[in-house]
Amino acid sequence: MRDLIIMFATIFFAEFGDKTQLATVLFASERKMHPLAVFAASGGALVLSAAIATFFGTLASRYLTGVPFKLIAGVGFIVIGAVTVMQHFRGS
Repeated sequence: MRDLIIMFATIFFAEFGDKTQLATVLFASERKMHPLAVFAASGGALVLSAAIATFFGTLASRYLTGVPFKLIAGVGFIVIGAVTVMQHFRGS
């Protein structure tokens, strides 16, 4: 159960305020879109993308056992964060 809570919290906070959530807000703000349709479409898209990521993650763990995925992902997030901070200070 602890692992499930950690996964949920990590993904929830990673997705919170991202482009996907902003797109969902934009669709929901249109009066012609029914809120349940927006919820179903955005939820279905998130479930499908998570299924694809899980599938490829499982394949990667089987066939690429020597690759340090957590390290690569961590360094990637640090690089993205550093670039974002630099862009902020440059005024971009």
